[in-house]
Amino acid sequence: MSVDGIGVERVFIGAGCNRIVNNVSWGACDLVAFGAENGVAIFCPKAAQILTTLPGHKASVNCTHWIPSSKFAFKEKQLERHYLLSGDADGVILLWELSLADKKWRHVLQVPQPHKKGVTCITGIMVSETDVIFASTSSDGTINVWELILPSTIGGDCKLSFLESIFVGSKSMVALSLSELPGNTGHVVLAAGGLDNKVHLYCGERTGKFVHACELKGHTDWIRSLDFSLPICTNDGTSSLLLVSSSQDRGIRIWKMASCSSQSNSKGTFREEKISLASYIEGPVLVAGSSSYQISLESLLIGHEDWVYSVEWQPPSVTSANGFAYYQPQSILSASMDKTMMIWQPERTTGIWMNVVTVGELSHCALGFYGGHWSPNGDSILAHGYGGSFHLWKNVGIEYDNWQPQKVPSGHYAAVTDIAWARSGEYLLSVSADQTTRIFASWQNEASLGGSDCWHEIARPQVHGHDINCVTIIHGKGNHRFVSGADEKVARVFEAPLSFLKTLNHAISQKSSFPEDFQVDVQILGANMSALGLSQKPIYVHSTHESPERNVNDGLDTLETIPDAVPVVLTEPPIEEKLAWHTLWPESHKLYGHGNELFSLCCDQGGKLVASSCKAQSAKVAEIWLWQVGSWKAVGRLQSHSLTVTQIEFSHDDNLLLSVSRDRQFSVFAIKRTGVDEVSHQLIARQEAHKRIIWACSWNPFGHEFATGSRDKTVKIWAVDKGSSVKQLMTLPQFTSSVTALSWFALDHQRNDGFLAVGMESGLIELWSLSVTRTVDGSMTVPGVTAALVRRLDPFMCHVSSVQRLAWRKSEASGDCKSVLLASCGADHCVRIFEVNVA
Repeated sequence: MSVDGIGVERVFIGAGCNRIVNNVSWGACDLVAFGAENGVAIFCPKAAQILTTLPGHKASVNCTHWIPSSKFAFKEKQLERHYLLSGDADGVILLWELSLADKKWRHVLQVPQPHKKGVTCITGIMVSETDVIFASTSSDGTINVWELILPSTIGGDCKLSFLESIFVGSKSMVALSLSELPGNTGHVVLAAGGLDNKVHLYCGERTGKFVHACELKGHTDWIRSLDFSLPICTNDGTSSLLLVSSSQDRGIRIWKMASCSSQSNSKGTFREEKISLASYIEGPVLVAGSSSYQISLESLLIGHEDWVYSVEWQPPSVTSANGFAYYQPQSILSASMDKTMMIWQPERTTGIWMNVVTVGELSHCALGFYGGHWSPNGDSILAHGYGGSFHLWKNVGIEYDNWQPQKVPSGHYAAVTDIAWARSGEYLLSVSADQTTRIFASWQNEASLGGSDCWHEIARPQVHGHDINCVTIIHGKGNHRFVSGADEKVARVFEAPLSFLKTLNHAISQKSSFPEDFQVDVQILGANMSALGLSQKPIYVHSTHESPERNVNDGLDTLETIPDAVPVVLTEPPIEEKLAWHTLWPESHKLYGHGNELFSLCCDQGGKLVASSCKAQSAKVAEIWLWQVGSWKAVGRLQSHSLTVTQIEFSHDDNLLLSVSRDRQFSVFAIKRTGVDEVSHQLIARQEAHKRIIWACSWNPFGHEFATGSRDKTVKIWAVDKGSSVKQLMTLPQFTSSVTALSWFALDHQRNDGFLAVGMESGLIELWSLSVTRTVDGSMTVPGVTAALVRRLDPFMCHVSSVQRLAWRKSEASGDCKSVLLASCGADHCVRIFEVNVA
C-alpha cells in the first residue's frame, strides 16, 4: 500500500467565541482574531470562514489585539507582515506574526515577566512603521507597558523592551487605551479605567517613566471600555484629542483634550469670548513636558438600557495620495448588554451627539453583546454575544445608510463532546457542553460562485437545559433521527421536521438521499422551545394557519416569554437569529432507564438497536442498555463493567458489540436478534487491556478487528478469533500524550487496507495505515497486522486542547474513493473537518 501520497487539507473549522470582553480584535489586514478556549482563532469576514487556529496558550484566551489595529489601517497599506498579541487567563501574552504574502503564521515570542493573574485588556499603537508601544492590564493590579521594534527586513527579529509597570492597587483596571499627544512629539498618554469608576490618565515619554497625570470623574459604575481618537485638527491650527469611555452605569462619555497655548498661562487670555457649554464642565489640566492640555467633558451619550461593554471610534480614512494625511470620522460604535449596538454621530447643525443607527434590537438570542468592532474601512460592524456567537452588519446603502446582517462563522462556545455523520454523509451533527446540538453542512449553491464548498451551520436541532455528552444518528431507512444524551438520566430521540428536509435539499442541491414523495408523509413542520428548555414540542403542518391560542395567564410572565418559532425553509446559510429559534427538531421519545447522567450512545449499522451507557461507580449502574429503534423499548441490559463505559461500538455486521470503560477493560458481546422484539446477548470476552482508563475504541469497518486507545498513551489492535475469543495483534509505538479518540477507516474490502486516525489529549491528530492479513480458513495468523505512521497533522491544523471524538465519513462507493472526509471535535470548542487524499 503506497502511503506517500497522503495529503490532508483543512476543509472547515466551526468554533464559538469565548464569552468575555476584549476577546475580539479586527485588524488592519481585514481579519478578525478571537479566543476559542485556549486557542486563538482567525476568521475572514468576507468568506465567513475560520481560516486557522493558533496553538500555544495553556489557559483560556481572554484578549487579542492586532498590530496594526483597524485604527492604523490607513497608513499601513504596504506592510508585508502583521502581528497579533494574545493574552490568557494565566497572565501569559504571546506575539504572533502573519506573513500576508503566503498567509503563513508563526509564533514569535512570549512576553517575559507575565502577569500573575489573567490578562484583561491589551492595547497598542504604531508610533512609526517599525515602532509599537503596547500596554496590558491584569486582575493582579498592574499595568505593563512595552516597546516593540518590528523587523525592517524579512526574517529579522522583533525587539521587545520593557518600559514601565504601573501598580494600581486592589481596584484593578479592565480597560486601556494609548495615544500620542497631539503637537507634542515624544509623549504618549495612557488612559486606564476599571473598578474605581474613574478614568486615570498616565503620561510618559517613549523611553518609559509613566506618571499619573490626572483622573476624570463622572461615571458611577465600573469603566468597561476606553478609546482614543486620532488627533483632530481644528480651524485655528491647534489639534485636540478625543477620548470616549463607557461604563456599567449605561452611559458613554466623550472627553476632549485641547492643547493650551503655551505662551500665556494666565487663565482668561486665551479663551474665546463666547462662553460655550464646555467652559462650565472643564476638567483638570494634563501637563506633559512643556505642553499642557485642558480636558473637558465634550458630551454624555445616553441611550443604552444596560451595561455598555465597548466603545470604539470609527477607523480614520486616508485623504491624500501619499497616505499620511487622514480624516478621523466623528463616529462612535457602542455595544451593550441590552442586545443592541449603536452608532453615534454629532448632528450637522447643532453638533449634539445623536444615536444614528441601532442594530440587534430584534434578536431574542444574543442575551447581550460583549463587544463591538468596526471594519478597517468603516462599512461593517461586528458584535460578539453572550451565546459565543458573532453578529455582523454591513452598510449596503448607496445614498443613505442601510445596515444588513451578514453571514459569519459559528460554532459551540464550550467543549464539543461528540460528533456523528448523517447516514449518507450529507451533514455532520455535533453536541456540546454549551447545551446545544448543531448541524454543519456544505452549502453547494455557493460553490458555483467560486472555489470549493463552504461549510456552514445550517440548523440547531436541540437547545437544551443540560450539558450534552453524547449523540448517535439512527441508520437505516426513513426520516433523519438522532438520539442525544445529556447530564440527565433520560436519552431523547429527535426526528427531522419538514422545514429541515427542505433546507437540506437546498444546501446539497437536490442530491438528497431523501425522496420528495417521502416528505409528504412528514407532518411536522418544526418545533417550539419549552419554558424550561428541556422538551421541544412539535409544530404540525396543518396547524400553522390557525392563530396560536395563548392562555390568559401567560401574559403575567412577560419578561421571560419564549417567542414562537417560525420554521422556515432556508435558501442560504442562516444567521444566528434564525438558528437560535427557528431550526429546532421536535422530540419524539424519551428513553428512561439509566440511574445516572448519560455518557455514551451508539446505533448499529442496520438502524435496529441503540446502545447507551451512563456515568457509573458500580457494576449495577455501569450496565449497557439496548433499545429497539421504533418501539423504543428496552430490550437488553448488558452487565460487564464496574465503572463508566466510555465508548460503545457495533461491528460492521452488527453481530458484536464492543465496549471500553474507565475500569481499564474492554468487553465484547455477541448480539443475536431472536424475535421481533427480542434480542439475546452473551459476553464472549472481557479483558484488562491497558494500565489506565480506556477512552476510545473503533472496529475495522470490514472485519472483526478493533483498536483501543488509553490514557496510558498506547493504542492496541485486537482480533475476535472465530467469534469466541480475543487475541492481541499488536501495540502501536507509544504516543506523546493520552489517546482520547480513535476512528478506523477501511479503503477496500478485498485487501483490508485502511487508516486509523488517532486523537490525543494534546490536541494533535495522527494518521496510521493498517493492513490486516488473514489466512484462508478465516482464523487469524498471529502477525496479522502491519502498521505505519503516514501523517502527523500540522499543529496549526489540529486542536489546541483534547480531541474528544474522530469520525470518518462513510464513502458511498468503496474502493474507488480518491479522498475522504475526517471530522473531529475537541475541548477547544472546535468542530473540524479534514479532507484526506488517499489516492
